[in-house]
Amino acid sequence: MAFKINIGEKSGKTYKLESSAPGLVEKEIGGKIDGKEIKSDLEGYEFEITGASDKSGFPALKEVPGTVLQGVLLKYGKGMHKRPRREGKKPQREPKPKGLRLRKKARGKVISEDIVQVNLKVIKEGKTPLSEIFAPSEAPKEDAQ
Repeated sequence: MAFKINIGEKSGKTYKLESSAPGLVEKEIGGKIDGKEIKSDLEGYEFEITGASDKSGFPALKEVPGTVLQGVLLKYGKGMHKRPRREGKKPQREPKPKGLRLRKKARGKVISEDIVQVNLKVIKEGKTPLSEIFAPSEAPKEDAQ
């Protein structure tokens, strides 16, 4: 199973990678992982798992135990970004709706085979910068004349 991995730096730059990475399975959100478990080029790096989502788009939340998909009562924030019905299309006065809670589906915090996308944050830098590892390979273009 290939994971779509997003690696975020402190500068705000995000690098995308697609890898099978069997070292990610059975890890929890908030846990740490070595870079060589993802890809051999990332040796020396250490990452923190900040989030994930499954094949249907449901987010994995730290508050939900295990790997199951279950209904969770959420406040405004991660996994829930709705406005109350009574407000309609008029602009909001408050940045967050006060007292709004909805039951939403969410995946557990343990990464399993159902997870498709994993978000990582760099904790410890390696020898080579990520910009060199993920540099776009420049292949010579042929002219079709």
